[in-house]
Amino acid sequence: MGHFRLLVVGNGISAYGSYLNMVALNVFIYHVTGSALTAGLFMAVRLVTSVLAGFVAGRLVSTRDRKRLMAGADLTQAIALLALLLAPDGARVGLLFALAVITGSCSTLSQVALRTSVPEIVGAEHRARANGLLVTGRSLAMIAGFASSGLVVAQLGYSTAFALDAVTFVISASVLFLLPVRTRAAAGDASGAGAGAGAAEQEEAGATGGFARMLLRTAPLLAVMIAVRAVDGLGSSSHNVALPIYSDSLDPAHPATFISQFWATWAIGNIVAQQLFGRVTKKTGRTPGERAFALGACLMSAAFIAVFAGLPTVPTLVAALVAGMADGFTEIVYVSRLQAAPDAERGRLFGLSASAENTGFGLGMIVSAALLESFSPLQVVAAFHGLAIALCVVLLAVLLGRGRTPTRSHDRPGGPDDRAVRDASTAEGRSS
Repeated sequence: MGHFRLLVVGNGISAYGSYLNMVALNVFIYHVTGSALTAGLFMAVRLVTSVLAGFVAGRLVSTRDRKRLMAGADLTQAIALLALLLAPDGARVGLLFALAVITGSCSTLSQVALRTSVPEIVGAEHRARANGLLVTGRSLAMIAGFASSGLVVAQLGYSTAFALDAVTFVISASVLFLLPVRTRAAAGDASGAGAGAGAAEQEEAGATGGFARMLLRTAPLLAVMIAVRAVDGLGSSSHNVALPIYSDSLDPAHPATFISQFWATWAIGNIVAQQLFGRVTKKTGRTPGERAFALGACLMSAAFIAVFAGLPTVPTLVAALVAGMADGFTEIVYVSRLQAAPDAERGRLFGLSASAENTGFGLGMIVSAALLESFSPLQVVAAFHGLAIALCVVLLAVLLGRGRTPTRSHDRPGGPDDRAVRDASTAEGRSS
């Protein structure tokens, strides 16, 4: 785990740059063009690219060196940022849209490659703990990135913000190159070589759509979990869009106060969840599975709804804390569950998952923004997160109806049958 902790640090540093740049780029493009439409198009291009990249990333990480893919994605983003810095003013708008494509595709590729590689880096039995460390690192990076973005841009300017982001990507790539970690199953492993037949069949099926249909037919619980994450993306977009409006209604003179309180409290909850999760799984030797995931997602959505219910400040922040804890918990459980799949098939699962999550988030941004013209933040957030709760209730009903025993662990040596994802349905029968 020592090498993996260094990888988490590098990943957190690049995540800090990404969160910093998320604010700086969105403000910069409006500053350069003076057009809210252009700024919106920039965000749309990035989201659409992220969705499409998920379909390609799954196949790339299944056939290419994942360590080089991650490092290459970081360096590509660094080069794109440096090109933006050196470009003349007249060429910057076009480069900004090129940057949107590069950052959208590279961030998705890097995420899919890293999640796919975790069991090979730390061992399958440590994957839940490793995922918790990644959640903590990204939560801390989000706090630091969002908190410092205004100061960096205001005091040092856009060029410094972009240069700082480029440096974080170079640091992350350097860490990846230097760490002696294995990101793919060894040739003799059942999860790697043994899955060759399954991989070949999926190559014949070709498209990710064919893989999704096969997954729905042979491992429906995994398919439903991915669907829940897509609907969670809808819910996440609704509270992201509604938060500034709700915060302004609470204190028009200081609209940023509640937003900062909310995200700081949410991030603390994420970190607390990782600490508790790590201790419990270490003590029990078990990783929670589908039922825990569904219950956690229900709690998370209910807590987000409570945040917008007009409660006093303290109960609202408690709800934000609970939302952060449940969000961190479900993230770890979900990623760990998908990582129980064979190495040769894991990339396709995470590629499909990334596309589903980004599609839900992007669609939710558009729809929730339109609905907020006519409905209150509470109504919009309750509708989107209520849909997630309904789907989780269906998942729970299916699990209870089949008499699942979700306390048993996927983490045993040999885990689920390592031949192919189609055998994941058998693994679900003895699922965590």
